[in-house]
Amino acid sequence: MRALVLEEKMKLSMRDVAVDDAMGPNDVRIKLHTVGICGSDVHYYTHGGAGIFQVKAPMILGHEASGTVIEAGTAVTSLAVGDRVCMEPGIPDPLSRATRLGHYNVDPAVRFWATPPVHGVLRPTVVHPEAFTFKLPDNVSFGEAAMVEPLAVGVHAAIKADVKPGDVALVMGAGPIGLVTALSALAAGCARVFVSDVDPTKLALAASLGPIIPVNIAAEDASAVILKATDGWGVEIVFECSGNGRAAAGVFDPLCPAGRVVFIGSQMHDVAYNVGKAMVREARVEHVFRYAHVFPRCVAMLSSGAINVKPLITRRFAFEESVHAFEVAATAPAGEVKMQIELPQ
Repeated sequence: MRALVLEEKMKLSMRDVAVDDAMGPNDVRIKLHTVGICGSDVHYYTHGGAGIFQVKAPMILGHEASGTVIEAGTAVTSLAVGDRVCMEPGIPDPLSRATRLGHYNVDPAVRFWATPPVHGVLRPTVVHPEAFTFKLPDNVSFGEAAMVEPLAVGVHAAIKADVKPGDVALVMGAGPIGLVTALSALAAGCARVFVSDVDPTKLALAASLGPIIPVNIAAEDASAVILKATDGWGVEIVFECSGNGRAAAGVFDPLCPAGRVVFIGSQMHDVAYNVGKAMVREARVEHVFRYAHVFPRCVAMLSSGAINVKPLITRRFAFEESVHAFEVAATAPAGEVKMQIELPQ
């Protein structure tokens, strides 16, 4: 089938690819409608890999997806042909120790779309297990549904942070993951959220999403702003979403005593970690790797209006424009948050 293929670093092509799409009794075949461009997809394109995940053979990109069921396996009971769905892209080993303990996202054997050597979903159809495919309410669009995957990261982070009603948080980074994390923190009970970045357009968007206070760190010090606004106390939670080593090194500065830090942004290099600052605050530090058990929560919140991701979708491309879409995304244009690719129906 025709697909967007990463041939090697900085080389993409639209071409036919032979994909093993055999269905089992518990699988469904899905016609793709919308696929989001993730920062990891772009990083594979520009760098040929990310940390331990290195592209060694041509690979189809894309893992943030929604579509329609066009075929159901003989044992499938919760889905039917014609159902609109979104898909959780990681398939763990059901018998692994991590999965049996409930931590399937960190199962070393998990097969995750567009993570080498597993093909992604920028192609017409895909076969996926019923257990990781979720029916959409009528009032959730395909575009919103393709945002469930990044939103799941933010919701998982809010759970890890143990958000309590009235907490104040700082989100470092106003990219897609930073903004869905801010929305998730508010939905979980935060009274207000500071968001720091250097892009004034993204910060303006952040400020429009709710009780969010933008901080342009190109012009002001985030910790100073926060300490002044909180009478010297600081924030209960810091979410590090930027993936910037310098930002990550400062996570304890705006944190209140007994506060929580959640590392979300992928760090490609070692980060300076000030143990002394963490100890005197008795800070609790958490890390996020993807998500687990949150897709149904995300779909429910989109349907109820508890979270609105529509403003984060800033540009759409046709499937045949996929190469151009990645070229644009690789330039990190100011003000762009989530770009999506729509397949022909």
